[in-house]
Amino acid sequence: MRYIQLRIVLCFLIIAFSPTILIAQAVRTIDVNGIVKSAEGKPIIGATLVSEKDNISTTTDFTGKFLLSVPVNSKLLINATGYITKSVVVTSEKMSLVLDKSQQVQVAFKKVQESDLLGGVSYVNLPDILEKNYTTYSLDGLQTFVGGFNGGNIWGTGGYLVLVDGIPRSAGSILPVEIEQVTFLKGVAAVALYGSRAAKGVIYITSKKGKIQKQQISVRANAGIDVAKRFPKYLGSAEYMKYYNQARMNDGLSPLYSDETIYNYASGNNPYRYADTDYYSSKYLKDFSQRYDANVEIKGGNNIAQYYTVVNFSRAGELLDFGEAKNNNTSRFNIRGNVDLAINDFISASIGTNAIYYNGRGVNTDYWNSAATTRPHRFTPLIPIDMLEEGDDASQTIVNNSNNIIDGKYLLGGTQLDLNNSFSAIYAGGYNTYTNRQFQFNTGIDAKLNSFINGLSFHSKFAVDYETSYNQSFNNTYAVYQANWNTYAGFDQITSLTKFGEDAKSGVQNISNSAYQQTLAFSGQFDYVKKINEVHNFSGMLIANGFQQSISEVYHKVSNANLGLNLSYNYANKYYVEFSEALVHSAKFAETKRNATSPVLSLGWRLSKENFMKNWSALDNLKLTVSAGILNTDLDVSNYYLYESIYSQTDGAWFSWRDGALNRSTDSRRGENLALTYAKREEINAGIEASFLNKLITFNGSFFANKIKGNVIQANVLYPNYFTTGFPNSSFIPFINYNDDKRIGFDFNVRVNKRVGEVDLSLGIAGNYYDTKASKRAEQFEDQYQNRQGKPLDAIWGLKNEGFYTDAQDIVNHATPSFGQVKPGDIKYKDQNGDGIINAQDEVYLGKGGWSGAPFTGGVNFTAKWKNLTFFALATGQFGAHAMKNNSYFWIDGEDKYSVMVRNSWTVENQATATYPRLTTTTSDNNYRSSDFWIYSTNRIDLARVQVSYDFPKKMIQNSFINELGVYVNGANLLTISPERETMELNVGIAPQTRFFNLGLKALF
Repeated sequence: MRYIQLRIVLCFLIIAFSPTILIAQAVRTIDVNGIVKSAEGKPIIGATLVSEKDNISTTTDFTGKFLLSVPVNSKLLINATGYITKSVVVTSEKMSLVLDKSQQVQVAFKKVQESDLLGGVSYVNLPDILEKNYTTYSLDGLQTFVGGFNGGNIWGTGGYLVLVDGIPRSAGSILPVEIEQVTFLKGVAAVALYGSRAAKGVIYITSKKGKIQKQQISVRANAGIDVAKRFPKYLGSAEYMKYYNQARMNDGLSPLYSDETIYNYASGNNPYRYADTDYYSSKYLKDFSQRYDANVEIKGGNNIAQYYTVVNFSRAGELLDFGEAKNNNTSRFNIRGNVDLAINDFISASIGTNAIYYNGRGVNTDYWNSAATTRPHRFTPLIPIDMLEEGDDASQTIVNNSNNIIDGKYLLGGTQLDLNNSFSAIYAGGYNTYTNRQFQFNTGIDAKLNSFINGLSFHSKFAVDYETSYNQSFNNTYAVYQANWNTYAGFDQITSLTKFGEDAKSGVQNISNSAYQQTLAFSGQFDYVKKINEVHNFSGMLIANGFQQSISEVYHKVSNANLGLNLSYNYANKYYVEFSEALVHSAKFAETKRNATSPVLSLGWRLSKENFMKNWSALDNLKLTVSAGILNTDLDVSNYYLYESIYSQTDGAWFSWRDGALNRSTDSRRGENLALTYAKREEINAGIEASFLNKLITFNGSFFANKIKGNVIQANVLYPNYFTTGFPNSSFIPFINYNDDKRIGFDFNVRVNKRVGEVDLSLGIAGNYYDTKASKRAEQFEDQYQNRQGKPLDAIWGLKNEGFYTDAQDIVNHATPSFGQVKPGDIKYKDQNGDGIINAQDEVYLGKGGWSGAPFTGGVNFTAKWKNLTFFALATGQFGAHAMKNNSYFWIDGEDKYSVMVRNSWTVENQATATYPRLTTTTSDNNYRSSDFWIYSTNRIDLARVQVSYDFPKKMIQNSFINELGVYVNGANLLTISPERETMELNVGIAPQTRFFNLGLKALF
């Protein structure tokens, strides 16, 4: 009976569904033979095509072609990485499908579509820039493409966090050719999920990955030269002696150098006897140094594995051109590999490795510092052997016993006061090598958890980096010689030699400056993405993130740990809301204060999708965003355990009641404050994103206002004076959260793209303006004008000058200076408070120092492309900051080397036109201090880069194994426009600034 019932049910089911079966059998299927291309006409490899009706799928091959059997008039869904998903109806057996690029941008722990970015985020795709502007530093020139970044800071706050593939690494650890994208996370909402150490912004660098394609090999080679822009100008020996005599006369002393001596040094007849050493002469420096670099990129893959590998090598020389310094150079070699694996349908893995080998070779002296400090007449670098008096057997014996005969003709020159000089050290002092090794490894596991909850996934990342460096040197000792001259034969000859020191090579290899750094990083997160009715877009992230860095000779590790929650929703890509909160942790505070929450909220509104704006034909897109939040940070807390009191022994000793016995006491050095906690970045920022006339003009801008509240200080003025004593050294004053800093500003980025005839033109302008204020300070100045509160954070303080003292009576009639004895020709300062004394109480605010970048920084980039020829130029500018002329080139007294600045120094005769204070052979504390006499504006415009590129036509190379071939020539640091150009192009005591000229070749196989 049971079987009869089952047969009846089956018959019923067959009858019920027989129409559907008959209809299905009647549906005609066709074999679609098609190709998927990009808008530029290039085949898209690895695109996935899915028939929505029967869920049959396939992927495109290396030529972009596919073959798929589907029902007629069914919908076909085409999806490819980096492109907008497209749905088409199958109508014919041959189809050519075109996909538009979809730009995804890396933000905190996820990627989002460019169109869905909220405020405080900017990005650049570096491969697009390198095609027209080849550079070798990952962040070079990006301030002209991104508003809010000035080359060293984000929104005027120094100390941004650099992440390479999510791992804290230096920007120099990855080269531009290895980079896919650089994202600038500026606003508090953009950085909150990275926790405490991201409070000053994040630069996220994404390295290149492999793709589903045939193996592709790219090669690039460059050869260039660095040419010095400017050398310091110092007086020769004779002129130095003239002005030194002037300085002695100003001091009431008799001249040191006679007219005859000055004449002998000025004549140049015998530079070995009358030394006139020019450290910047072509005798010692090359006209240019050379630089080379080359790299090879290999990428490819299939549905299971994609790989990317790059090998880089670079080498640069130096300008020094004598002795051991001829061999000075630096070289860098690195190899990076990234592999992405699809283990199965729901688990994938990634592995990234990078090894950097950096070597440098140098000499055992600081030549450039010597060039800025050693007076030209002190000694002659080389003493000619052929000028020894004939028959001087003693001197010949010295020559024969010397281990250092330079070029077979010279002994090393020097004096008893110049035993260790740069010239002798470079010729005979040995050399040193610097070695740096970096090994970086990161891996990640991704899992799709749709079987548990549809839209749920898990992502993890783990990294270990290790860096070590050391110096290795051979330090030789050497003898120097001082020649004693005579002219009784009617010409100059060396009577005898005085030897100082000994020649010796120990053969000992010295190791110094050993250092290491280790980084461990981990992150794990659950992601949830859900779309409802094609308009409601939900997503969420639950994150655990942290890293720890061990640094040599630092007891405590640098740590950052936090939990994060992110919830976001948008309706039809028109209305956006996103909430994030990070739970941060820091061991710098007491146990009850180590955790804090950092909530942020962002809102967005795409007005261009509203009905009342749809008729604006000129407007393509308009989106407004606003973000606000609080981020807790310990970034500027200088040390651990500041919350604890400290007791220590006194600096001195005390006699006890027993005669002759000394005891030490224990004193307090710091008070306790268990309430010490994080500083808080409180911020609100608003953004606008717009494009017009079919993306002819695009604009992005942000306004920001933030306060760093509760910076940690030890504020003496807030406590009674008996909390501290000078001797014995003791203090009960604790560290507290007190100082507040404010910043307000805006950034912008405008781009215009236009085709004129056969020429494609592109112009980009980016800029950043910010103003700072010390909004709260613990201070106690007698005069209100000296309060730091209310002044910029980068305020320069100093005295106001009133010219030079004209005579003794002028000195008597003016307020009494407290910076040492003054004489006519010294700088006279304004008595600000009228107390009749010139001292530190007369210092006033002089201007902004621009220590976190000038108040306004910006840049312009321009591209013109005609057929296969491309011209690119990049200019940068900064305005509103000042600096002080306070190095040894400007502040000269005592036995200093004289620069050309002294040529118009004050004397009685030229006092009406003098531009430099009187010279002195003593110290000049009055003249050489912070004042507006030495201040100057750092406003400047720089032509930073120009490049001309040519890509050979495809027809020329179509029958070869080369797919693409191009050449380019470029220059960097070409021109500075500024009233203080000479000052800002001048390096004193270090190697000079240079212009760079380069010829490059690139090829694709």
